[in-house]
Amino acid sequence: MAKRPRIGVTGTARSWSPGWWCAALALRLAGGIPERISVRHPPSGKPLDGLLIGGGDDISPEHYQGDMDKPVKSDPARDELEIYWIKEALDNHMPLMGICRGAQLINVVLGGSLHQDIRPIRLHTYNRPGLLPTKQVKITAESKLAGIFNKIHLRVNSLHHQAIKSTGEGLTIVGHDLDKITQAVESERHKIIAVQWHPEYLIYLPSQFALFRWLVNNSR
Repeated sequence: MAKRPRIGVTGTARSWSPGWWCAALALRLAGGIPERISVRHPPSGKPLDGLLIGGGDDISPEHYQGDMDKPVKSDPARDELEIYWIKEALDNHMPLMGICRGAQLINVVLGGSLHQDIRPIRLHTYNRPGLLPTKQVKITAESKLAGIFNKIHLRVNSLHHQAIKSTGEGLTIVGHDLDKITQAVESERHKIIAVQWHPEYLIYLPSQFALFRWLVNNSR
């Protein structure tokens, strides 16, 4: 029987964390063993085969030369923890997946910048947050993600007010919404896939569950 890869999953330290439970379920169904990592959940010490950086609060603007005077709901301890693990994954050529905040932080660690608030530049997409797949996203046809999804037009959910502005080293934009705001990036060099939406709440859709299967299969 093939070894089940161990996937580190970072996220909020709060005990009630639906993002963690949904991501853990998706990874188990895909054949992996999820391990929760947060400022209150230290790693077991067992070797990790892949890493998922989850969604959550804003990234502190000090990490991407943002406006320090703008109000943000940040979590400095989590920033530092996840920056450490992203660097570990990059240094050890570990498959890496980012969700929402996770996609933004991977981008920042690689030298990219963020829109601190996308609401003023929204014209064609509702700002109302929701878990249902109501937002339109187009994926670049030649991208790795298009092969994973087996389609280029998606409906996804939306819970964010920040987004990738300039991409970090080695990242390529492969998905955008109707306002041309970045919704997905990938990297061949680092084996990274990162999306701005929350696929862990959409695993009943085969295209979204395929993201977790990609992470598990590439971590074997």
